[in-house]
Amino acid sequence: MKHLTFLVLAACMCLSVVHAQQQAVEDNSIQGQFNVLKKKSTNYNQNGKRYEVVRLLQLNALQKNILDSIDTANSTIGTLKATIAENETEISALNSKLNEATTNLNKLTEEKDSMPFLGSMVSKGTYKLITWSIILVLVIFLALFVYKFRNSNTLTRLAKSNLSDLEEEYEQHRRRALEREQKISRKLQDEINKNKKTT
Repeated sequence: MKHLTFLVLAACMCLSVVHAQQQAVEDNSIQGQFNVLKKKSTNYNQNGKRYEVVRLLQLNALQKNILDSIDTANSTIGTLKATIAENETEISALNSKLNEATTNLNKLTEEKDSMPFLGSMVSKGTYKLITWSIILVLVIFLALFVYKFRNSNTLTRLAKSNLSDLEEEYEQHRRRALEREQKISRKLQDEINKNKKTT
């Protein structure tokens, strides 16, 4: 019976140790390891002060785990810093390419929206304005030319008509003057002939 009780107690203790180890294994975080260390520590009072007793082996294991965690964290930080630096370099290169692409796009857009005019590039709006201004000026000059031509043509016809009338009037005047001269010449001749007969 004593053996049986001893075996049951030994089995319970083994199970509790296994259970505690499983919990320790299950929670490998630093906080979990501190909790296990606190559970496994013992205490005593001396001179009214409470003291905790921790096994040096467990404390060293905890210290090693903490230092390993710090090294891992430092390594991860170094890797992350290198990755960040690499990403910043890549972002800088991409920003440079983006700026270059934007500049090229702006240049192409400006060239697309511009037309060469008298050796310089002008916007399409300005080009249209200049072209329509030239066309309008040419239409005004054409209208002015047509007006002047018609006016000159009308004046020329009127001058020709007046000249024709004047020539006709002059011709009539010349005929009348010639007839008068002939009449006067006849009268003069008749008078001369009369004077000859009388003398």
